Amino acid sequence: QVQLVESGGGSVQAGGSLRLSCVISGYTSSSNCMGWFRQAPGKEREGVATIYTSGGGTYYADSVKGRFTISQDNAKNTMYLQMNSLKPEDTAMYYCATAHLPPSISRVLWFGAYDYWGQGTQVTVSS
Repeated sequence: QVQLVESGGGSVQAGGSLRLSCVISGYTSSSNCMGWFRQAPGKEREGVATIYTSGGGTYYADSVKGRFTISQDNAKNTMYLQMNSLKPEDTAMYYCATAHLPPSISRVLWFGAYDYWGQGTQVTVSS
C-alpha cells in the first residue's frame, strides 16, 4: 500500500505562483512513476506533469510546459509541482499519484495508468 498526501494549494491571482507538495509513504519502492493530475468541475481528470522515479525523465501537458516544474526529493519521499505564471484555466483540484508499472511514454499522462492517489488540494486562480 502507498499513501499520498498533497499540500500547498490555495488561491492566487493570475500570474502568481504556488508550490504543491506530495508526501509519499508506505511501500514507496513500488512507485516507478509519479505524477500530478488535475480535475476541474465538469471536466475529465487530466495529466499535468509526471516523472519516472528511476532516471528522472519528466513529461508535461502542453498547457503547462514552460510554467510548471515537477521534481522529487527521494530523501524526503516527496514530490513537488512548482507552478508559475498561473492562469485562471489552471483552477482545479490537483492530485498526486503513483504507478507501480511504469507507463509507456504514450500513456504517461493518462490517469488510468496510476494506482494510488492522494485526496487532492484545491488551486484557484483569479483573473
